[in-house]
Amino acid sequence: MSGVSAFPGTWLPNTGSSVPLFEQLRLRIIQLADDGSLPAGAKLPAVRSLAGQLGVAPHTVARAYKELEVAGVVATHGRNGTLVSARDSRRGVLSDAAARYAAVARDQGVSFAEAVQLLAAAYDADQRQT
Repeated sequence: MSGVSAFPGTWLPNTGSSVPLFEQLRLRIIQLADDGSLPAGAKLPAVRSLAGQLGVAPHTVARAYKELEVAGVVATHGRNGTLVSARDSRRGVLSDAAARYAAVARDQGVSFAEAVQLLAAAYDADQRQT
């Protein structure tokens, strides 16, 4: 995919999902960055433009972009826009696994703190086995 003309393509967030819209967008961008469809340096659409394309509030896109920036997936360069950052392949695999775990934990009604405790216990158990 070159540039942003093909992003988001035909993808739209699932309004019937229990996963918040900003999270669906965040996960979609991570997926595209990890599989190379959004290569490092690709410019993402402006917040208002993408919100219009997706039929969501600008705040939804802004929150997804902000969380992606904090995670190092994108970098915002003022008037030059939001660009996809170079990715470490391990980070992509772990991010995908974490997203799946978080979705399952939320679906089961587990709090964030409980989910972190369960993950820490599993990580520690795995370390003892090796």
